[in-house]
Amino acid sequence: MKAVVQRVLRAAVKVDGETVGEIGRGFLILLGVGKDDTPRCCEKLAAKIAKLRIFADENGKTNLSLSDVGGGILAVSQFTLFADCSHGNRPSFFEAAAPEPANRLYERFCDELEKLGFPPEKGVFGADMKIDMTADGPFTVLLEISEET
Repeated sequence: MKAVVQRVLRAAVKVDGETVGEIGRGFLILLGVGKDDTPRCCEKLAAKIAKLRIFADENGKTNLSLSDVGGGILAVSQFTLFADCSHGNRPSFFEAAAPEPANRLYERFCDELEKLGFPPEKGVFGADMKIDMTADGPFTVLLEISEET
């Protein structure tokens, strides 16, 4: 499972011109589900994100978590995080999970965030989404979780 976590001042996702999810300060999470991912991966990744300290404290050090700043989460499914461009210029997505299990694990990941006190705003799985955000920093982190890590 892969997640691109972007620290944002605001973020919104639209489908067919209609806003379906929106937050102020917090994390925009692009979530990629791989074909070998499990519900345990969702639990571990959500726990890691909930404790991630990438907000500046009063001394300008990245020492504060999402709960410390009262931030929100916008979670968007992003299978293209599993793009493989090692053979030519057209990406393959062989390592990405099929749509049905990917959607199940995306929803499970969102449920895990909610259990931890961070009910996420969400995109629409499989839809053509338009994301508008104001990056903070920018500060972007790539997290990868597997059953073994």
